[in-house]
Amino acid sequence: VVGSQAYYSNEIIAEIYAQALENAGIQVERQFQIGQRDAYIPLLESGEVSLFPEYSGNLLQYFDPETTAKSADDVYAALPDALPAGLEVLDQSSATDQDSYTVTKAFADQYNLTTIADLANVDVPLTLGGNAELAERPYGPTGLKDTYGVDVAFSATGDTTVEDLVAGTINVANVYTADPRIQTDDLVVLEDPDSLFLASNVVPIVNSDVASEVADVINAIQAKLTPAGLVALNVQSTEDQLSSADIATQWLQDNGLS
Repeated sequence: VVGSQAYYSNEIIAEIYAQALENAGIQVERQFQIGQRDAYIPLLESGEVSLFPEYSGNLLQYFDPETTAKSADDVYAALPDALPAGLEVLDQSSATDQDSYTVTKAFADQYNLTTIADLANVDVPLTLGGNAELAERPYGPTGLKDTYGVDVAFSATGDTTVEDLVAGTINVANVYTADPRIQTDDLVVLEDPDSLFLASNVVPIVNSDVASEVADVINAIQAKLTPAGLVALNVQSTEDQLSSADIATQWLQDNGLS
């Protein structure tokens, strides 16, 4: 039984898992759109759901709220000890769905920006946009200054953050790394080498009873799932209005996994 959150991006990954397992001769039942962790973690523990696409940092914090792990490697290394008996994770992918600081490609090209640290070299005033709560978050303006030495003004842009970034009323935006507008609006996610943000890589959580049966199939998917690739999958859902099943079938074919 493959489950998913009530979130289109998560359902697409779950459908990729499901079709790949079926292609390998494994009988699959889909239980998609379950909801949040409080709803589906007990189902995984009981074995009613066997496999679920998850996000490493948020999963770790669910089981270990006091964790100090933030980088992708540290978070992944901490997961096995944090998970309850009977649950384990398979390989994490490079694809993420997490907070980031993002700029337009034109701005990145103009100032040769690759990482968040590069913002310190920009010679125009920087204004960071995001939800109002970002002003007080540890990775907000204060964290940006403490971690990377970057000074920013802050604008509570809320639901219009990407629009304001494209319009130029802000020049740095807090955007999730799997947001389809990264592709459609030609944006650049700045790398975060000092782990200002909690890493949340796509990682499968699986009931231990079936882990050995599905690991090879699922890990092959994880190796192919990239940050840009996940954004592209989401664009096919939001812009092209394709079904999760059609998106998954094409992705598996394109990646030599069907």
